[in-house]
Amino acid sequence: GTTAVITLQRPEKLNALDADMVAALERMAQDVDADPTIRVCIITGAGEKSFCAGGDIEAWSKVSPHEFGMAWVKQGHRAFDALARMRQPLIAALNGHTLGGGLEVAVCADFRIAEEHCKFGQPETGIGIIPGWSGTQRAVRRFGAQLVRRMALAGEVFDAPSALSLGLVDQVVPKGQSLAAARELAARIAARGSFATSAAKLMINAAENEDREAALEALAGIAAATHDELKSKVADFINRKKT
Repeated sequence: GTTAVITLQRPEKLNALDADMVAALERMAQDVDADPTIRVCIITGAGEKSFCAGGDIEAWSKVSPHEFGMAWVKQGHRAFDALARMRQPLIAALNGHTLGGGLEVAVCADFRIAEEHCKFGQPETGIGIIPGWSGTQRAVRRFGAQLVRRMALAGEVFDAPSALSLGLVDQVVPKGQSLAAARELAARIAARGSFATSAAKLMINAAENEDREAALEALAGIAAATHDELKSKVADFINRKKT
């Protein structure tokens, strides 16, 4: 129907992200954003253990420091920016542990629905690296700096009830029910005004400094494009070119 579902499909690796998956996420986010028939998007993981265990250590630990910063980190930012900035509301159906880069994927969502067995954390500093896919930036804007400090600096890991009380997730459901709950929420969102929902998301993103300039120009452009003056000015321009 009007809901797209993106599934991280690598359960044998706990849906850990390699370069190909990150590139695919970027393409899919762009495709969803460009499809006018899609009203809501859900992202989830395959299997029962993990939504996403983060970046695949075997993949990123083999690259040079220069390639790590200029390729791996930048590619992740492009993909996650595309997810966060889709015009459609994005729901994360968290079907298992959501750690490191997996939490950074979840942060891109407008809503997060977690199953009761989920764990949440940012373990990166424990292996000598930082949360590099906006885990110290977008996560701070959405969850607050102190909560990110507790995960990234002190290594705290939260269970689903704690994550709910701290505002990391919006809803906790029994094991195996996150996708059904996400579809129910998607149906409620899709029943609301399409343009108003997209515009409201743009403005909320702008308030969080999420691509503020593009959001404001997009809304101003829509306002200009719906004004009667546009048709007459465009018609004048075309007529001048013909003569």
